[in-house]
This record gives sequence, structure tokens and C-alpha cells, in this order.
Amino acid sequence: MNLPIDHLAYATNDLEATVADLTAKLGIAPAPGGSHDGMGSRNFLLSLGPASYLEVIGPDLDQPEPAHPRPFGIDDLDGPRLVSFAVTATGIESVVAGARERGYNPGDPIPMSRTTPAGDRLAWTLTRAGSGDDTHDGLVPFLIDWGDTPHPATVTPDGCTLRALRAYHPEVEPVRDALEALGVEIAVARDAEPHLLAVIDTPNGPVELT
Repeated sequence: MNLPIDHLAYATNDLEATVADLTAKLGIAPAPGGSHDGMGSRNFLLSLGPASYLEVIGPDLDQPEPAHPRPFGIDDLDGPRLVSFAVTATGIESVVAGARERGYNPGDPIPMSRTTPAGDRLAWTLTRAGSGDDTHDGLVPFLIDWGDTPHPATVTPDGCTLRALRAYHPEVEPVRDALEALGVEIAVARDAEPHLLAVIDTPNGPVELT
């Protein structure tokens, strides 16, 4: 099994400024995706291929302050950061069960939804990042199953392509073991600080996000 990369999560506490910066770097403007009701967040999206995309996620100041911290540690960020990624897991229940049999618990599947700027309601199922045994500082992905919902990569601005995604961590073996249990193939190397590095081909040439 080799689960494909569904999307990259690039989090920020200043959504407008980060989207403007990415537009200049990538040469293409991410489009508004919508609000996550009750979570205090919203996103902008940019296709990275036929079935993968970049999610830029930050505070939704039009929502009331959420009862719980915003996802991906948005509230505590001091700048934009590539915080996590998702892999496509069609039939998510069986993928979760298989990973558990191989020694890694990705967490229980949870139904999610958001409202698009046009007012459409999109629904999907995911394993929430951080709800499993250990996401190893965001280097082990969460799972997502879009069901009957059109994949966001097909309805967002295109022109960029994900060339590579690499993970770095001071403890390489546990990260590799978790990725193998999930059926995810990305390169993992040793570094003092845990981080992800994405290389994206853009109209402006290759761009790295970390």
C-alpha cells in the first residue's frame, strides 16, 4: 500500500499576509476555500496536481472565539509553517484498522465539514492530527476520505506541482516505522529540529516551503 499525498497544511496566524506572500512566491494566488464552523479557522487552497493541494489555514476572525484551541497550533505560531500533511485514505475505516494491526494508531475517523464562499457545504472524514498515538511533530500524516465530495484539487487554481516532500526529525526510526505502518512513502532524514520540507514547481521556478 502506498497512500498518496492528499494535501499539505501550511498554518499561519495572519492568513491575509501569508496568502499575499505565497502569491508572490508561487506566482499563483490561492483561492478562498471556506470556514470551519466552530473551529475558528478558515482556509485558502491551491492545487498541486490532479489529486493534491496546498491548504493555507489560519484564524477566521468573523467567527466567535472557539471553545478549544484552533487546529495545528495556529494560536501559538509566530510565523507561517508547514505543520502537517494528509494522505488519501479511501475506505478510511479499513485503512485505520490495517495501520493498528501494524502497530500504529492514527486515531478514530471523524466526520468534518466546511462552508465554501458560495455557501456550499462540503463533507469528509479524517483522523484528526494529534489524535493518534503520536504524530511525531506533524511528520506522520493524518488520513482523509472525501467520499462523494469533489476533491478540492479539481476546483482550485492550478499551475503548481508538488515535486517532493521530505521529513526531518532527530529520531528517524520511530517516524519511519509509523509511516511504514500507514503505507506512506516519503524520505525521512535526521536533523536536530523536526520539520517538513516541500518542494513545489511553480511559474516562478522551484519553491521550498518548510
